Amino acid sequence: MDALGAPLLPRLLLEPTQSRTGMFDGAWWPRSNRVRAELPDLITALAAHLGRIVRVGLDTAAWDEVPRTVMANGLMVRISWFAGCDGTISVTRGFQDHFLLLVVPPGTDPRTASAAMIEAAGGDNRRSAGELLARRPGLLSGRS
Repeated sequence: MDALGAPLLPRLLLEPTQSRTGMFDGAWWPRSNRVRAELPDLITALAAHLGRIVRVGLDTAAWDEVPRTVMANGLMVRISWFAGCDGTISVTRGFQDHFLLLVVPPGTDPRTASAAMIEAAGGDNRRSAGELLARRPGLLSGRS
């Protein structure tokens, strides 16, 4: 929330064509590790672009106090817990209809975060979360 109490828009970048050909379908840069505070706004933003979200899968080690459900847009969204998928979040619209987002950790340098998000939202992205987040911004485009 900002100083006036209004919700902040999620820092979210989606692959514009929704071609689903790359490793990731976009990227999200949450402001904190508080899943109860971060997920409802993300789900609201995603629903505006993708339709109703029914489930979110995430790595519990990367988040504080992960509940089994969250409320977003007046609807209950289930949360699945996975181990070892650090740097990603899975969003489900329906049976076998999953979107995978890169999760940029809170506190990441803005240049690094921006570069990783841009590459993850590219239709032909093939790098893992670890590779995207470990690279220096200038190296993504061949510049140092």
